[in-house]
Amino acid sequence: NYNYIKYLEEGIKDNWNVLALADYKKTPISYGDLAESIYRLHSHFDACGLQKGDKVVLLGKNSLNWAKVFISVITYGAVIVPLLPDFKSEAVYSLVAHSDAKFLFTSGFIFNKLDTKELDGLDAVISIESFQVLEEFGDTQTSEAMKSSEEIFEKKYLPNLSSTKFKLGKIKADDLMILSYTSGTSGVPKGVMIPHRSIAANVWYGRKYMPLETGDPVLSFLPLAHMYGCAFEFLYPLTLGCFITLLGRVPSPNIIMQAFADIKPRLILTVPLVIEKVYKNKIKPQIETTKVKAALKVPILRTQVLKKINKSITESFGGNFKEIVIGGAPFNPEVEDFFKATKIRFSTGYGMTECGPLISYTGWKKRKMYSAGKRVDTLKVKVISRDQYNIPGEVLVKGDPVMLGYYKNEKLTSQVIDADGWLHTGDLGIVDKDGTISLKGRSKSMILGPSGQNIYPEEIEAVADTFKLVGQSLTVEREGKLHILVHPDEMAVKSLKLDAEKVKDTIEGYLDPINEKMPSYMHVSKIEVLEEPFELTPKNSIKRFLYTTENYQVHRVKD
Repeated sequence: NYNYIKYLEEGIKDNWNVLALADYKKTPISYGDLAESIYRLHSHFDACGLQKGDKVVLLGKNSLNWAKVFISVITYGAVIVPLLPDFKSEAVYSLVAHSDAKFLFTSGFIFNKLDTKELDGLDAVISIESFQVLEEFGDTQTSEAMKSSEEIFEKKYLPNLSSTKFKLGKIKADDLMILSYTSGTSGVPKGVMIPHRSIAANVWYGRKYMPLETGDPVLSFLPLAHMYGCAFEFLYPLTLGCFITLLGRVPSPNIIMQAFADIKPRLILTVPLVIEKVYKNKIKPQIETTKVKAALKVPILRTQVLKKINKSITESFGGNFKEIVIGGAPFNPEVEDFFKATKIRFSTGYGMTECGPLISYTGWKKRKMYSAGKRVDTLKVKVISRDQYNIPGEVLVKGDPVMLGYYKNEKLTSQVIDADGWLHTGDLGIVDKDGTISLKGRSKSMILGPSGQNIYPEEIEAVADTFKLVGQSLTVEREGKLHILVHPDEMAVKSLKLDAEKVKDTIEGYLDPINEKMPSYMHVSKIEVLEEPFELTPKNSIKRFLYTTENYQVHRVKD
């Protein structure tokens, strides 16, 4: 009983004169303006012969025009194929070809880096900035066809351009909406086929449980080519009449903080890495001073100190948020404990692209500590374990949010979605009787201990990441022993003015303190300090497969 296109149509009609979208510090557009943009792009699609089900690649940074293209394609009944602007040219050629796309919308600065001979399977490349043809192939004559789009707009669409007459076409629940290419943490790019019902189920859930209302400001700074940001910083708020401000390329911490101050968003979506850096670099040094440590031991003073910290953190995120939703990777327990103590309004969620993306979430008032939230209403969840309440096993999900499968890869699809329709997530966890999920890690990353114990690398990394000079860490197995790979925290190193040798000595000195917090079978034998940053996925998760024993030397030589 949920339909995303219907939600969007109603959101536009009900908020016709309300501000809808804007690039940061640029002129905004209203929902009525967005309706006109949709109709004008539909006119282009009509003129160029785009059909329902055709693929359209969208390659560029978050922007107002990026948003216009995305919404126009999915409301036309075509399939959007969003690609991250950081993808290398060779990856773009491969994914454009694999997707069978008809058109590529991209930015001028990206287009100038591409070899158009590698894109000849397309009808045309079109500018995100101007919507003009940059390159056309064969005898398609796209630029000539687009000359008729104004006439089509005036005859077909203009009569319906009002808050009472605006309407969008009907699209079936199982029709493909998004073809999402993601490497996740497995390292193998897959074309995830996300149908309309998946996005509709996610948005329905957001409208029911997440704290946004008409007119609320939203700051979109996660990559919209990735489902986490796309679904909950963009597609969901649009149905309510929220005002979304878009940041472009991945911004620096200073720009993000300034944007929070300017926009004062009501709902903040972020990943653990951002929160953990704020904690380690700004908060932890303050609370570890002798004076503050002493104050925290006195109940009355402790309350006052934590209250001041809450105020400081709240103001740094704009001072207006109802909730901070943290997802995309495991949240460090030490930071979680601290946020709980300071009464920051935060929640955690769990999901994957294959579910469009949400699997579990609980609002800040009811969430259980160290959990990934309660399963969403639109999914069934079970754990493959002899005791799913206490013994970790693989998490399986089933329901409307689940993808159709992997594009042109039935073999991989059958390996992930079984004959009964259960999606095997590859994540290990337990689930309690009310459906709250607690995760242990990835099944592929689990290490078998010397006496058969299950070792979850993420638990070791959560401890290592709390140390001052550790930027990010990764636990690996080397000849039967545990090693931690560490890339230093560059901001901490710079502020302390440490040379490379001192950094290496200090980080290697964390070995004993880490092991003191671990059971004996999880003791680490060595810490390896890496000069180069880890390669990350769009969710800021480390690409683990690059650092396994089998791949590690190859990766180092390549660098």
